[in-house]
Amino acid sequence: MTAGKKILSLEEIKSRLEPLRAAGKTIVHCHGVFDLLHIGHIRYFNQAREMGDVLVVTLTPDRYVDKGAHRPAFSELLRAEAIASLSVADYVAVNDWPTAEETLELLRPNVYVKGAEFKKDGSDRTGKLQKEIEVVERIGARMAFAEDIVFSSSNLINRYLSNFPGEVQEYLGLLRQRYSVETFQDILADMAGLKVLVLGETILDEYHYCEALGKSSKDPVLAVRHQKGELFAGGILAVANHVAQFAGQVTMATVLGETDSQEAFIRSKLAPGVEPVFFYQKNAPTIVKRRYLEGYSMSKLLEVYIMGQGGLDQERDRAFATWVEEHAADYDLVLVADYGHDAVSPRMVETLCRTAPFLAVNTQANAGNRGFNTISRYPRADFVSLADHEMRLEVKAANGMLEPYIKEYGRRMGCAYMVVTRGRKGCSIWSQDERFVEVPAFAQRVVDRIGAGDAFLSITALAARLGVPGEILGFLGNIVGSLAVEIVGNQKSVEKQAVDKLLTSLLK
Repeated sequence: MTAGKKILSLEEIKSRLEPLRAAGKTIVHCHGVFDLLHIGHIRYFNQAREMGDVLVVTLTPDRYVDKGAHRPAFSELLRAEAIASLSVADYVAVNDWPTAEETLELLRPNVYVKGAEFKKDGSDRTGKLQKEIEVVERIGARMAFAEDIVFSSSNLINRYLSNFPGEVQEYLGLLRQRYSVETFQDILADMAGLKVLVLGETILDEYHYCEALGKSSKDPVLAVRHQKGELFAGGILAVANHVAQFAGQVTMATVLGETDSQEAFIRSKLAPGVEPVFFYQKNAPTIVKRRYLEGYSMSKLLEVYIMGQGGLDQERDRAFATWVEEHAADYDLVLVADYGHDAVSPRMVETLCRTAPFLAVNTQANAGNRGFNTISRYPRADFVSLADHEMRLEVKAANGMLEPYIKEYGRRMGCAYMVVTRGRKGCSIWSQDERFVEVPAFAQRVVDRIGAGDAFLSITALAARLGVPGEILGFLGNIVGSLAVEIVGNQKSVEKQAVDKLLTSLLK
């Protein structure tokens, strides 16, 4: 059978297998990404074929390969063609789902075979294999593992086919010598033991996608046709949801508007592990940032802020600060995402700096506060994360090196770490041992930068609380940031499983 005739849809393969099964043939199933076909795969397929009469191979589709924007190196059609070219494979299909669970239910093989690497203790960190084993048992099939030397497509791609710039490849090569994948996985596991309080403004990000029509005939303005709208949970909601992917217990203290709180929507968008504590601002709506975008390029055309001014009145601000004073000591980490829209008052800043056992802070600069919300509001913090432009606003330096200022502020505030993110240039980390570390960026496909800073802050604050080396902190932050820029707005959180996959992919 030619390679082209072996590549079928799952439904077509199901139909082909029915008479073979009726004739007493043993159906064997292999599943994986198979991004770079190598001798390890070939031996794996040969061993699997020896366990039965018919070998079916299914591949993870491109859209579900969660090893970073640089993967897969080869498209699903090319990967399928490569496997179909092997005489050992009888049928090949691109899967319809992220995992093989539904595929096993559909094809109902007699034997399901995984590679030898899956026999190692701790290899199933995502829990996917266990779910597949449960399906195998449910359909009455047998689970088997290949027995042979293990090769890694990720390792081969990183060594010979990487599409990262040379300096990033060199950095990753040196990092692999200093740290193992298990080092990072253990740190992620340790984060589950942290109890975290996150505090800041609730912001709802409203996206309106439009089609550009051209210049208005009557006025010098751009005319657009509205296509659709979406509403995302942003601000401290996004931070809480990111943190909940890693930490064991998360409480979120925030301010909603009393006149249009949108509380039901907000509660519906919180991750299961987040416990909210709400305070309400009189005569104000919950903050909404409405953005109009050109739907094809995702270019932002206009931004409208819908919010009140002045923050909580004195009585409610005092109640908010009192709640923090009474509860801050119960947490391992207090993470403040200060968006500069008055939820974090001077009274609250004083309370946080005095009572938080470990205080992590970002003071965001945006159009609603530019120049008025800088890190000097906080006399102390254990961890500070700022964007390059936020640090420059603080020190009033449009150009030049920031390292002397970072060191000065880190010492002055008593920081264990001070981080400045630099977009495509990565990030700089100063730690209390007086060392500076530069970590490059790993993003290769930028869909939307909104929310990337919140994702970076979330993971690095947790890492800082664990006292990890500065390089590990920056690497984790840039990994999470690279995943966040692939997400539109705050459509979803960066999942721990995706971070684990990307770490493994880069460090093999």
